[in-house]
Amino acid sequence: MSMIKRAVKTWLLMELFRGLMLTGKYLFKKKITVEYPEERTPLSPRFRGLHALRRYASGEERCIACKLCEVVCPALAITIESEERDDGTRRTTRYDIDMTLCIYCGFCQEACPVDAVVETQVFEFATETRAELYYTKDMLLKVGERYESEIAANIAADARYR
Repeated sequence: MSMIKRAVKTWLLMELFRGLMLTGKYLFKKKITVEYPEERTPLSPRFRGLHALRRYASGEERCIACKLCEVVCPALAITIESEERDDGTRRTTRYDIDMTLCIYCGFCQEACPVDAVVETQVFEFATETRAELYYTKDMLLKVGERYESEIAANIAADARYR
């Protein structure tokens, strides 16, 4: 009996009509395609993109050279060197991130006790050479200055989950 049913379905092209009905169901609905360069989808405040180093409102850099981010980085992408200042505090002399090694896990941001290193929502930072993906302290501070308002808003939006 099932052989006869199957033969009837095959000869009457039932599977084809079921597929066409499904296509017709979505034919007149609103399209969900995003035309990427012109249109953008919203990003979560927790999105992890390009790294940045932040400064306090006074202009002093936040990083206290505790090296927790360097220790917690599973890809070993962060290199930090520090020295003690005249007032007894430590500050970084070198803070480098090799973006070719970084896996954007966010551990560095979570480990930082003063929110000095953060990951921004910038994901479009393609370069011509690999050497340009090696970010130094000055480059990271410039990124932080450029996107400080967005970074602060994302940290505030994410604060209740921390």
